[in-house]
Amino acid sequence: MTSVFHNGRFFQSGIQGQDHSFAECMLVDGAGKIVHVGSSADEQIRQAEAHGATRHDVGGRVVLPGFIDGHMHLLMFGQSLQKAGLETCKNLEDIRKILKDFAAANPSASRIMAKGWMHSMTDGKALASMIDDIDPRPIFIDSKDLHSTWCNTAALEEMGVQDMPNPEGGEIHRDENGKASGLLSESAAVTIVWPHIATVAPMEEKLAAIRRAVRAYNAAGYTGLVEMAMDENGWEALQTLRQQEALPVRFAVHWLITPRKTEAENLAQVDRAIELNKQFNAETSPDCRVVGIKVIGDGIIDGCTAGLTEPYSSNGVSCEPIWSLEELSPVVKKADAAGLQCALHAIGDKTIKTAIDALEQNATPGRRHRIEHLELASPSDAARLGRLGITASIQPVHADPAILRAWPALLGPSRCERAFAYTDFAQGGAVLALGSDAPTAPHAPLTNLYTATTRRSAREPALADRVNAHFALSLAAAIAAGTEGSAHSCFADGTGKLAAGRSADFVVVDMEWGAVDKLLQAKVVQTWFLGKKVFDDADAAASS
Repeated sequence: MTSVFHNGRFFQSGIQGQDHSFAECMLVDGAGKIVHVGSSADEQIRQAEAHGATRHDVGGRVVLPGFIDGHMHLLMFGQSLQKAGLETCKNLEDIRKILKDFAAANPSASRIMAKGWMHSMTDGKALASMIDDIDPRPIFIDSKDLHSTWCNTAALEEMGVQDMPNPEGGEIHRDENGKASGLLSESAAVTIVWPHIATVAPMEEKLAAIRRAVRAYNAAGYTGLVEMAMDENGWEALQTLRQQEALPVRFAVHWLITPRKTEAENLAQVDRAIELNKQFNAETSPDCRVVGIKVIGDGIIDGCTAGLTEPYSSNGVSCEPIWSLEELSPVVKKADAAGLQCALHAIGDKTIKTAIDALEQNATPGRRHRIEHLELASPSDAARLGRLGITASIQPVHADPAILRAWPALLGPSRCERAFAYTDFAQGGAVLALGSDAPTAPHAPLTNLYTATTRRSAREPALADRVNAHFALSLAAAIAAGTEGSAHSCFADGTGKLAAGRSADFVVVDMEWGAVDKLLQAKVVQTWFLGKKVFDDADAAASS
């Protein structure tokens, strides 16, 4: 049935938010495609209404393209919704109280799982002995950025890490006697903890986690997700669920490549991504595609593991990228030759340069390769992105001043002035793809838009601090980055924009346009996927 959506403000803009405007109504056909966007007086609208099109009044609200999370972690996000949240903790005492309360409230759980810990909460310490007396069950605490996991002794023993060597690019932290002390960082978290948690979780639990994730994303206004660290466990669960039921969201998947001891082992992982891409691509599986690979090039600034050109100001530590240019180049070259997109995680300025160099020297222009995070880019490297056609994949929720209090001491004031230089990327011609990195940060797009446009804290709205306000995006640019920009980043060119011929994926938002300081009060009212309503706030409120 053809439908006319009217009495709304239907957002229109270029891919960088330029020349934005609003149309009055939108015509959608029975197949879920947009036929026309324009005025209620347009001939296409009048003809459709004359032939009995269904009319939907959106109540004068703003209608945006469905959001596409340009960088997220599906199974981990779904699982995180059931974990103890430590985001508000200030110290070890706060953490211990939340863990104790969670343990008491979940007596049948096999493990105590928590999320949101930051190194600064515990003065950089993460010892099993600090939490061993809380509960006899294994305790796994994800750092906010997912680059580390803090474990109690029971968890360390369950994983059997005592006699394991450090994996390439990671560390099982040990005491002076060589005993695992509680923290697994970087690739030790990725290659030991993540697979362990995924393996011990029953399949039904994983399916339930993905269902929760999809429901939460639809409720937040999303119709597309770019999964940024897929592995065999997550892939098996996603495909099992897709065989059981239709999911009202599109997936573009990047396969995680972890550092190994030899080039052959690294390239074997790329072969797996190539194999999956042949089975799951735009022609064979348009709503769930394996589009490329993901390589984690460094750690994080708070952990002093991001690769910087100059040592950290606080402790003089010098940290190199996890992958050298010589190690990264064959991986990029092979993936590119197979038509895959490369997504390179790079936070520190040295790692960002290495990632850009690898793409410039080994990749084909036009493949829409991308760099993730880009938290501390030099002016010269910021300008290279657009010139080389590299997508700038950004997560404004990571620029929240409430979680950056340690940066001035870690980096010094001059380097902090380069943090999250989003407008530099755009002015250099790079397409921005906006994501959340959930579950490392809140997934809600309106929260993301708030920090992108104000550079203020969504976590602590009363906080007056702003992080490099001159790099703030306009509201139209931020919305375009979270819709058409993210669609462009994974060749989902039939989505991401309210335009004729595109999929009717859109979100109705109750918001005051232009008042970016009120974005935290804005609300998603409805989410539509392929012309069908998949979330309605009124229904959700009635059932709660």
